[in-house]
Amino acid sequence: MKILDNSDKHLLPILPEIISKELGKNADKLKFIGGGSFGRVYKAELSDSEAIAVKAYRVQGSQYEEAQQLQSLSGNTSVRMPEVLFTYEDETTAILAMSFVNGQNVLNPMFLFKNKSQKQKFANDVISGMLQWHSVTNDKFGSLSNPIYDSWYEYYKKEKQEPWLTALKELSENGRFSKKKLQLLTQATELFNSLPEENTKPVLIHGDLNIMNIMADTKTLELTAFIDPCGSIWADKEYDLFQLRNMWGDAYGLYEEYKRNSEMSEFADFRVAYYASMHEAAMRLKGGLIMPLWEDLNNARLKKEMKKLKEKM
Repeated sequence: MKILDNSDKHLLPILPEIISKELGKNADKLKFIGGGSFGRVYKAELSDSEAIAVKAYRVQGSQYEEAQQLQSLSGNTSVRMPEVLFTYEDETTAILAMSFVNGQNVLNPMFLFKNKSQKQKFANDVISGMLQWHSVTNDKFGSLSNPIYDSWYEYYKKEKQEPWLTALKELSENGRFSKKKLQLLTQATELFNSLPEENTKPVLIHGDLNIMNIMADTKTLELTAFIDPCGSIWADKEYDLFQLRNMWGDAYGLYEEYKRNSEMSEFADFRVAYYASMHEAAMRLKGGLIMPLWEDLNNARLKKEMKKLKEKM
């Protein structure tokens, strides 16, 4: 896998030319406004006073995947999402341009000082929008364009669990992944696979709805937009929930609000914790940035849920 250079040094000289070529408008001003594990986002102010968002990715092809996901998701929630303007690639660059949405992502610590009623309304609005996706169903589990699996467990084991653990074991043998972390994931996997697969149906998921990808008004904490889907597929709805607890998502009560508004499986808390730890470890395999603090917090939650589950069984 080739990791692209998405640094300011590489992008700032070439983005105006790309925007001009694709939109026929000059980019008068470019400003870096944020980034995540797989890309960096710039705000471009155009010659006609329009503002757009331009995302540059670390992995080629990601721009097409996210464009498809945005189009599918935006048509199935009342919450605003960016409109796809164009996609672009060359040997060194992978770009998605979108309409600009207002607000700031709620990773910003200033939002933590909002009052209880504001946080409750925010959580309710987020989960209401999310549940609109989860009401859209399909016959099979898998990719948006070609879902082929009859069972969620079958999809997860073949597409995620087995290849991830095989690759992580190889990394561990080469000294590039903690043996202790691998042991935890192996034990958790045995427990996960021992549980009965409860009734699940394929629903549309965002795949990455953490507090970096939820936008709000800075004064009121009013929800303004969802952004940056990653891994949007036809899945068990509970697979969409682990990102709600990422970073300080629990400060807004998002996961608990979802549980109050939707029926959950008997082992949901363990499964969601397991998905989180597996996903964070697998970031090493997909060209993403590793956040050691979040990985450690996810693993601590997984250990806690494993202990609770074993005591129950």
